[in-house]
Amino acid sequence: MTSSVTSVASTTGERDRFRISFASLSLDEVYNLANDPANGAIVVMSGTVRQQTDGKPVLYLEYQAYEPMALAIFRQIAAEIRQRWMDTNRVIIHHRIGKLEIGEISVLVAVGCPHRAEAFEACRYAIDTLKHNAPIWKKEYWADGSSTWVSIGACEQTNANC
Repeated sequence: MTSSVTSVASTTGERDRFRISFASLSLDEVYNLANDPANGAIVVMSGTVRQQTDGKPVLYLEYQAYEPMALAIFRQIAAEIRQRWMDTNRVIIHHRIGKLEIGEISVLVAVGCPHRAEAFEACRYAIDTLKHNAPIWKKEYWADGSSTWVSIGACEQTNANC
């Protein structure tokens, strides 16, 4: 794990942006990066740290990622989106690492497309695929003093409420 902020443009030019960062994520920044005159819709998904999981109180989360592979997965997701929704203009994926408090944003995904249906579908595809494939792990710290590491991909595979 590194302490640097990583921002990578994809091979589709300057249209897509991917980041893994210790710094707080910005809805405004992600929206502005997804904005394009050809868009008829921008769909943004914001994942936040909630105060409980399965009724068990959470104090905070800690995220770690294997950054080079996670960024490669983000680029792959964008390429797959462009194959399925060919008119997609922008794909933005930012993920936090480090300690996150209740209410903080852990992940932002934005997709800009000419039409809302494809923007919604592509955004959902992006977050679902990220959670399933990206080498990102979170450690949940519970109010009872215990903690548990969870691969965010395991959340999807077990239908857990992660």
